[in-house]
Amino acid sequence: MGMRPPSGLPSLSRRSRVLLVTALALAALLLVGPRLTDAYTNWLWFGEVGFRGVYHRVLLTRTLLFLVVTVVVAAIIWVALLLAYRSRPVFVPSSGPGDPIARYRTTVMSRLRLFGLGIPLLIGVLSGLVAQSSWVTVQLFLHGGTFGQQDPQFHLDVGFYAFDLPFYRMILNWLFVAVVIAFFANLVTHYVFGGLRLAGREGSLSNSARVQLAIIAGLFVLLKAIAYWFDRYALLSSTRKDPTFTGGSYTDINAVLPAKLILLSIAVICAVAFFAGVVLRDLRIPAMAAALLVLSSVLVGAVWPLLVEQFSVRPNAATKESAYIERNIAATRQAYGLTDDKIEYTDYKGVAQPTPDGKVSAVDQETIKNIRLLDPNLMTQTFVQRNQQLQNFYGFPDPLDVDRYKVGDEMRDFVVAARELVPQNLTGNQTDWINKHTVFTHGNGFVAAPANQVNAAPPKEDKEAAGNTGNNNSGGYGYPVFNVGNLKTVSDLFTPEAEQAIPLKEPRIYYGELISKTDSDYAIVGANNQAPREYDSQDLQYTYNGAGGVPIGNWFNRLAFAAKYAERNILFSGAIGSDSKIIFNRNPRDRVQKVAPWLTADGETYPAVVDGRMVWIVDAYTTLDNFPYAQRTSLDGVTEDSIDQTTGRLLPRKEVSYIRNSVKATVDAYDGTVKLYEFDKTDPVLKAWMGVFPNVVQPESAITDDLRAHLRYPEDLFKVQREMLSKYHVNDPREFFTNNAFWSVPNDPTQEGAAAGLHQPPYYVQLGDPKGGSTFALTGAMVGYKRQFLSAYLMAPSDPGKYGKLRVMRLPNDSQTPGPGQTQSSITQDGNVSQARNLLTTGNSNKIRMGNLLALPYGDGGILYVEPWYLERNTGTQNAPAFPQLVKVLASYQDKVGMGATVEEALNAVLPGSPGSAATTQPPANQGNANPPPSQPSTGSSGKDAAVQQINDALKAVSDAQKSGDLGALGKALEQLQTAVNSYQKAGN
Repeated sequence: MGMRPPSGLPSLSRRSRVLLVTALALAALLLVGPRLTDAYTNWLWFGEVGFRGVYHRVLLTRTLLFLVVTVVVAAIIWVALLLAYRSRPVFVPSSGPGDPIARYRTTVMSRLRLFGLGIPLLIGVLSGLVAQSSWVTVQLFLHGGTFGQQDPQFHLDVGFYAFDLPFYRMILNWLFVAVVIAFFANLVTHYVFGGLRLAGREGSLSNSARVQLAIIAGLFVLLKAIAYWFDRYALLSSTRKDPTFTGGSYTDINAVLPAKLILLSIAVICAVAFFAGVVLRDLRIPAMAAALLVLSSVLVGAVWPLLVEQFSVRPNAATKESAYIERNIAATRQAYGLTDDKIEYTDYKGVAQPTPDGKVSAVDQETIKNIRLLDPNLMTQTFVQRNQQLQNFYGFPDPLDVDRYKVGDEMRDFVVAARELVPQNLTGNQTDWINKHTVFTHGNGFVAAPANQVNAAPPKEDKEAAGNTGNNNSGGYGYPVFNVGNLKTVSDLFTPEAEQAIPLKEPRIYYGELISKTDSDYAIVGANNQAPREYDSQDLQYTYNGAGGVPIGNWFNRLAFAAKYAERNILFSGAIGSDSKIIFNRNPRDRVQKVAPWLTADGETYPAVVDGRMVWIVDAYTTLDNFPYAQRTSLDGVTEDSIDQTTGRLLPRKEVSYIRNSVKATVDAYDGTVKLYEFDKTDPVLKAWMGVFPNVVQPESAITDDLRAHLRYPEDLFKVQREMLSKYHVNDPREFFTNNAFWSVPNDPTQEGAAAGLHQPPYYVQLGDPKGGSTFALTGAMVGYKRQFLSAYLMAPSDPGKYGKLRVMRLPNDSQTPGPGQTQSSITQDGNVSQARNLLTTGNSNKIRMGNLLALPYGDGGILYVEPWYLERNTGTQNAPAFPQLVKVLASYQDKVGMGATVEEALNAVLPGSPGSAATTQPPANQGNANPPPSQPSTGSSGKDAAVQQINDALKAVSDAQKSGDLGALGKALEQLQTAVNSYQKAGN
């Protein structure tokens, strides 16, 4: 009786097989279970927001793409294995008793189906899992249209590069993967079954192995020929000349492009040679062809372009690259919305022009009246202290936002924020599961402070603050005010709607930026025939009755969410019943990204009261990364500025060469309703996505007038465009090549530490409009390339009827108008300013926080800089809270620096006798001031003596106020010191 040959794998007992199968099943459950749970809960969530069609379309596309790639890759590999196995030699001589190949061959033969089907299927599945992430490429190919614009080299519509070319390259890449793996699979199979032997000096190759390997190699070379054809189009996005410009350069078009055609021809010849080797049974011909292809790739594809670049282009670069730089300029302007129909250039002198009557123009009066004193990047802690309602779990985002509202008959800008619940602030028993998820479920209120107004004196009590406020820019040493006249600008549960300056019907906030910092920040709501349990106040509880949330009244859903959050309380808590719903995915930006995964959301989301409801407004972009000849840029690189170092604002991380703010989105703060509105009807990318997902994006006509009044020019888009404009305002390609006319985004001169070298952020301001009234606009200064003088001023209006036209005010090339950095140096080096700063920070107990340095057009040609200074004490005591308080306003115009307790005082120092009091109101008279301002001394020796005495008295008052920690007394004492110094200077004259 013959012995059974060894199988190569040990046999398992029945018990062992059961244990192995059980272990594998548990492992599969651990791997697949969470994904199935997420898939089901996501399906429920998409149904809640009314976008389940998006979920189905994406899932169907991913599934089909997975199956197609899996089947194609697996089939190609399987065919290669099958052909090699079927053509194996009948008799394979053994090299001896220790031949390792024989053992492998025996193992494979004993489990032929496992190896023959399992290996191709495993590789195919892995390929499919990778490929399914390319669903965007497939859908854009199926629904993409035309741009109506042709590239300058091949004269193809840009839609080919945006929608078609990525799909063709994806197919080609997967065919490369399948053919390469099939080649090695066929090679290894022939080796195992004797078709390829390495014994002896030369080895041996069977006729079947030679034919099959030659055909597969020929197919690979043929695919390479096709790749060379498509590589020609990729040259229009070449990065050879980065960072000078993106796109086909002289070398790319005149050396690399012909080289691609030559290599394509050689690749076709090489492929034919491989196929001919099958018939001629001579591998020398395909071997020589392959050597020719490799040699040509080196000489024609690499060496020749290098020689052209070094010896032809570099000595004459400006001339050689001129035509291609011109293409780059035109394409970049088109891709980033900087064409003539979307941007307006005007010449700006940089020096104010006097008016005929010598008076301040109405435009400048409007600008000065609306100068913003509150820096939204510094006011978060002040808002928290004044509006937290003595509850630790409420908070405001950092930074705050700026928006405009019409109160009465006047449109004015406000620093605004939603008073949200911050789960991370819960302490003690508040963090118990039942409290965290069913009691503390929502925020309360919309808070706004007039941006150009502060208290006339720092209040010790809220009651005192209410009776001692100044209007407009009359804020001396003060805090934000939260009223306009008799109306309150805090719209919450405890302020009757009739008393609200910004009426809000439902102030509860279930969806926001702070309420959902982590995935576990969910809320469970619902009555369930129980008493209300959600916290409104100490004496008031509430039960949510909005449309938001996924029902978890049935046990299956409860089990799904218990598994999702690994929380058994969801299963066993008595607070959950048939009416219960779970509110999750609460961040407005994330909700927009989930329902529209093809969009890139702006990093800044802001709240607005629209038609009596609070909504979050999200700007969303369509982007491309392969617009021919357009400059490519990294969004996170160009959008990062000095503010992001301290706030942790989310930056869009993506490489793009095309961007449009095509969609405006809103998320209701109470019920989470997501609405997407078309905002650029001309965007071909948005049109393609609207074809993929019909009825998801509403037409622009659906935007209400109230919503349109609160739309802002988005910050990230503005930052991208100003970065592009720093180079692409230049028309002459030769001048472009020299960099002489380039601009730069200035660094933020008010920052210290890690943020000191980062870009100055753009600022929303209210500017006077030559056509009457004011314009709410996003603004930013530009300085010369590696210079500090101002070169341009950018303004992007946001008001209805003015939105979308970017205005660029260009200063002369020889302008000496100081930029932000020079202006900040002039301010900080001024003697009076330095003295005031030293007094304010005496003893290292105080810290000066410099507010945003606003650059404002003034005088029909000039630039006025205004910067608020805030005092922040670090003692943490009740009398000296650690939050910013306005103490000084600084102004700079041309070579003058002014400082004062109010805008009026600062401006009168740099613009004598002008608009200081024309559009503003002086602070109220001293009420309860222990240190009244001194009377004006007479001139002469006696006047000097009196002034010196007043200075000494004021210094003593400053010292006493610092020791007591009373900021109110300190502010008044500093006003007294400033008045005394002015009196001394006048007496000296």
